[in-house]
Amino acid sequence: MEIKQIYTGCLAQGSYYVKCSGEAVIIDPLREVQHYIDLAEKDNVKIKYIFETHFHADFVSGHVTLAEKTGAQIVYGPTAQTAFESIKATDGQRFKVGKLEIEVLHTPGHTMESACFLVYDKNGKQHALFSGDTVFLGDVGRPDLAQKAENMTQEDLAGMLFDSIQTKIMPLKDDVIIYPGHGAGSACGKNMSKETVGTVGHEKANNYALRPGMTREEFVNEVLEGLLPPLEYFGFNIQMNKQGYVSIDEVIKNGTNLLDPDQFEIAANDTDAVILDVRHESEFVKGFIPRSVFIGLDGGFAPWVGALLVDVKQPILLVVEEGLEEEAVIRLSRVGFDNVIGILQGGFKNWIDSGKEIDRIETIEASKLEGLDRPPVFDVRKTGEYTAGHIEFAESTPLDFINQYISAFPNKDAFYIHCAGGYRSVIANSILKKQGIHNGIDVLGGYDEITKTEMPVTDNVCPSTLK
Repeated sequence: MEIKQIYTGCLAQGSYYVKCSGEAVIIDPLREVQHYIDLAEKDNVKIKYIFETHFHADFVSGHVTLAEKTGAQIVYGPTAQTAFESIKATDGQRFKVGKLEIEVLHTPGHTMESACFLVYDKNGKQHALFSGDTVFLGDVGRPDLAQKAENMTQEDLAGMLFDSIQTKIMPLKDDVIIYPGHGAGSACGKNMSKETVGTVGHEKANNYALRPGMTREEFVNEVLEGLLPPLEYFGFNIQMNKQGYVSIDEVIKNGTNLLDPDQFEIAANDTDAVILDVRHESEFVKGFIPRSVFIGLDGGFAPWVGALLVDVKQPILLVVEEGLEEEAVIRLSRVGFDNVIGILQGGFKNWIDSGKEIDRIETIEASKLEGLDRPPVFDVRKTGEYTAGHIEFAESTPLDFINQYISAFPNKDAFYIHCAGGYRSVIANSILKKQGIHNGIDVLGGYDEITKTEMPVTDNVCPSTLK
């Protein structure tokens, strides 16, 4: 038996490859599936099943394409309804993979069809649990994503999740290895560990939601406390995972359409496409196509695209460094944004060489911000980061909900924007500029640099490792 975790930091998502005696299964594959096929060919094994822990909201899975390419059967937990051929497993049903057996544990709560997959080794011993979004390391899945579809409250779902954990997870042996669906940075939980592999025993001892003696009422209250609203693109991704989608090969073919600067400009003026610039923030601030939205590939790209562009059908024109065109299209497709209608040929340099109009973002070093007399400062980090420590006179305007704060920003006098390290503040500034607010100044290095100055900040300062 061999288990490989394929972890994608941009999505904080883990997919898995399990092989034994000539057969393999894939759990929660990413949309680009060739890597799994290559692994199987290298190991000379047949992919027999594709196990889906639930209908994912934060990314589009590769289950449909992988099944088409390999002939593997797609397996969901009970209650799952799909528009494509799949096995709707019963609770406790076992599937043989080589000398292994994999048992389906129905664990409703995160979603109604949520399931964990328990691996038994060749001796019949419990070995590993693929816990999906039911149990993370340090947390459990948020129980509010399925409430509209199921006509249930989040309290109802949280109660079901408690029952699932008590009856299906807590009885497992302490040495069972946990392979979760996500790690820190995912929007599917609120308190996830940076570790990506753990054990049942460790979670029983350290996960607040699995502590012994916890009551149902305590669980519901603690799991729901501090949950931010679900991101709007989640619903689009759920439907794609239920209904199916266009092959990633077709998405790449259609999306890597190169346009010269004149063609790109015409497309920008004649369509409702958003110009998405995915270069590094340090390059973007020095010059960009007017009305572009910046979301850099080097940061939390896919989740921010989903959170801020929202509509997966939105036509997109891409500005990307040469050689990264296909990567950008693939990473957009991971969260369902398949409608790239063109990419600027030759990158931004070609735009400049063509004499086209450009825009810039003004920047300031934190040390120089320190010398100003309580200027208007806007902190676009998450609420929890702001609470942990912030400039005493800064306003909190989290990037996740920047469009709700547009009226808070001055439209004439200069103001200053910062995040933790400089990535999110540039995104915010680009969105404000697209809205006609051009007087924002970006604080280079963000709060990490601010804490090195003498600017007045609140207690319990804890500089973030986020960008």
